Amino acid sequence: MTDSPKTIAVIGATGALGGGLARRWAKAGHHVIIGSRDGGRAQEAAEALQTEIGGSLSGMENGEAAAAGEIVALTVPFSNQQPMLEAIKDGVQGKILIDATVPLMPPKVGRVQLPEEDSAAVRAQNFVGEDVKVIAAFQNIGAEHLNSDHEIACDVLVSGDDKDAREIVVGLVEDAGLKAWHAGPLANSAAAEALTSILITINRRYKINGSGIRITGTPGEAA
Repeated sequence: MTDSPKTIAVIGATGALGGGLARRWAKAGHHVIIGSRDGGRAQEAAEALQTEIGGSLSGMENGEAAAAGEIVALTVPFSNQQPMLEAIKDGVQGKILIDATVPLMPPKVGRVQLPEEDSAAVRAQNFVGEDVKVIAAFQNIGAEHLNSDHEIACDVLVSGDDKDAREIVVGLVEDAGLKAWHAGPLANSAAAEALTSILITINRRYKINGSGIRITGTPGEAA
């Protein structure tokens, strides 16, 4: 259980990735607001998850959820990123926005296709403005792992221009049961986003159900 519970609005929490993060953060002791285009559907999802795992959850329409959250996590497909950013822009001002968006462009999702801004997270930062601290994370973790209770052998790269905000998100990654690594400024999110297409290709080639990445080496023991 976390020592400093936060109110986290998860935009897209009725989907697999957002639902998995909502589950793990609620179990860790945070209050989670499930966001959806349909506020009624969001509340139903929150009540169902609360019945299953306990914890503190509620559901709201996306814009209301963003306004009510201390921290907001965006967990939608790339095709929905811009519409969702438009819906939550006012609500995220002055807050941390965790962006898990990956620029996958069907049908060739196994091919790296970054947007003209170089990454989806930079695209989000440009749109919401400098008063929002956009932090990129969770691009390389399979949703099926987050929606289970098993230990996850996968690391998470956390990038963002504000070091303090990045540290907060590192803590939230660890609350979700994963190892987090500071990965530098937001521009570096391009690498994590691109890795997703590589992992998809590996999953297909080797029939792996949700491959991930691990960082080797021991902190403090550099030569």
